[in-house]
Amino acid sequence: MKLTADRIIDAGMAVFAESGYHGLSMRQVAERLNAYAGSLYYHVPSKSALLQLMADRLALQAYDAGTAALTALPEQADWKDRVEAQAASLRRILRQHPGGAVMFAGSPKVLSPGALSLMERLLQTLADAGLPKDHRSVAADTLLSHITGFVLQEQSDPPAVPVTAQEASELHERFPMTIAAASAHDEEERFILSVRLICVSIASSRVPGAD
Repeated sequence: MKLTADRIIDAGMAVFAESGYHGLSMRQVAERLNAYAGSLYYHVPSKSALLQLMADRLALQAYDAGTAALTALPEQADWKDRVEAQAASLRRILRQHPGGAVMFAGSPKVLSPGALSLMERLLQTLADAGLPKDHRSVAADTLLSHITGFVLQEQSDPPAVPVTAQEASELHERFPMTIAAASAHDEEERFILSVRLICVSIASSRVPGAD
């Protein structure tokens, strides 16, 4: 099969999912494609360039998913609904890719147009909400960092040592509120509630009278 940039990105994302950033190499990508490492450089000049392409693909998928989610909102939807739609669609796309949260976390550093598009639209949503200019970037960064961190926890490996029934009982006695809170909501509910709580904080900084 002909070697293309898209196939190299596919292979790179597969290797990244298995080995992470430090385990990703052009040699491993080439091996997955049954190709010589040198042949990859005609399409992708370096590991850094590959990471940028991978991050950009992920972010563009999230951007397109966000566009669909925003389009599906009813006409009466307010700015909080638009923030929630963007947050939920980004989380969904990141969850679809093993290691997606780690990859996305570094996307602004490689100047991914997709990641910058996500930020630009979120900033515009916050501007439309009446948030002062000097608060928008902090609010947007907070939202994106929260989403990334939330998915990072979801994609993390379970504890290497299982907790016994006796240990679980002892933990419940020592930390009753924490244990109860951990089981109060499923992950979907917890995520939506967390985004809404952030929106409450954002709302407190809005210009009075803004829609």
